[in-house]
Amino acid sequence: MTTDPADLSATEARALIGRRKLSPVELAQACLARMHKVNPAVNAVVSVHEDEVMAEARASEARQMSGAPLGAVEGLPFGVKDMINVTGHATTFGSLIYKDNVAASDDPIVAAMRAAGAVVLGKTNNPEFSLGGNTRNAVYGATGNPHDPTKSAAGSSGGSAAALACGMAPLCTGSDTGGSLRNPAAFCGVVGYRPSPGVVPGTGRNMGLFHFSTSGPMGRTVDDAALMLSVLARPDRSDPLTTVMDGRTLWDPADLAHPAPTDPARWRVACTEDFGFTLTEGIIRRAFAKRVAFLAPFLGQLEAAHPDCAHADRIFAILRGVQMLTTHLAGVRKDPAAYGPNVHANIEEGLSFSAEDIAWALAEQTSYYRRWQTFFDRHDFLLSPAVTISPRDWHELYPEQIDGQRTQSYYHWLSLAYASTLAGHPSITIPVGRDEAGLPFGLQIIGRRNEDARLLAFAREIEAICNASAEMAFPRADIAALAARPPISASPGFKGFA
Repeated sequence: MTTDPADLSATEARALIGRRKLSPVELAQACLARMHKVNPAVNAVVSVHEDEVMAEARASEARQMSGAPLGAVEGLPFGVKDMINVTGHATTFGSLIYKDNVAASDDPIVAAMRAAGAVVLGKTNNPEFSLGGNTRNAVYGATGNPHDPTKSAAGSSGGSAAALACGMAPLCTGSDTGGSLRNPAAFCGVVGYRPSPGVVPGTGRNMGLFHFSTSGPMGRTVDDAALMLSVLARPDRSDPLTTVMDGRTLWDPADLAHPAPTDPARWRVACTEDFGFTLTEGIIRRAFAKRVAFLAPFLGQLEAAHPDCAHADRIFAILRGVQMLTTHLAGVRKDPAAYGPNVHANIEEGLSFSAEDIAWALAEQTSYYRRWQTFFDRHDFLLSPAVTISPRDWHELYPEQIDGQRTQSYYHWLSLAYASTLAGHPSITIPVGRDEAGLPFGLQIIGRRNEDARLLAFAREIEAICNASAEMAFPRADIAALAARPPISASPGFKGFA
């Protein structure tokens, strides 16, 4: 077992805390020490109040030593994406407009984690308003990939993914519309979980009945993500997608925290490299084919197949455009110079759609959803790459071309992730070795809607199979090499969008 508590998984650390073999104070100190050592190289954590971290850790240690019941995530430091509030910390959304916006209260996600014993480490970086797949903004600058800080950590939860990969915290929050927690998990070699709609209540969605955006857990293992999900999946009637009956949700947190063991050979599994419509880079196709071949002997039924994803790009573009108008149109009209290029692209695109376009997209999304249900009547799980490209230079705001073919927009390269977003199916990204470029490869596993515990159980088995192979195992960042690098803030173009 590792001798540095910062390298423990969340479930390992929590077990040791429960047995009084690890102090929450010791764990917090180790995470802060790791942050001081490597954060300059990657710029993952952008706000930390160390006195408060240690005060929370000491309070957790007091509970530990008193013999009082301990919370599910007792003593575990966690990073909080800079899209949600932590009392006393700035919530900037990656925007200069909000650079001095200090939160007066905790977001419900943060409150739930604190109530379960977790310790807030600090805020993690994201692009402006989380709009984009590259974590760069004019407030805190760029976040580098822990496996090569000249490369992108993806986004929008890039700071959370990089912090996890570096051992700055065992858990982090993420949020996801078109892959914002799955893509950075794939780039950085960690786990990102997008739950079924309503499993993690969201109070920040302007369109409450619209399921595209959700928060979710990020960790270094499937069990870590499952543990955190069990805390985040709580009753909250303010989210119309969260069904609450007699004060309880339809999901039992215990089932999410401890999914029942399963045999991968008993399930019907499909695989696709591109869903029939995504621009997927050759290096990713080859890496995926290699992993499918590796996993095939462990899977009883495996076939190349995918749901009918007709019109996916246009449906997503229209409905996402409407969503962006509800959030940013008023602000851009009031002060256009205060916003970056991705926000402006959203507004221009959203305004270009007519009521007829929107009506078409809503009807087509319904057909799309029903085709996915028909597909999952015949299959239990679907495997695909998580991201269409291997990590690129973070100076590139977004990939304009993939293997010579032009992308349609700054978010078009996220299509492997938003294929499942459109249908509202739960999806997990797990790290499975490295690609030909030596960078982490993320495998996406999609399950049936509302069968989150089953998806987590299956993903845990796939993770175990892969970790038994040196080539397919969880890729670890080189902490010593990161500590020796110059700070990413010294790089040209560190802040801004140019």
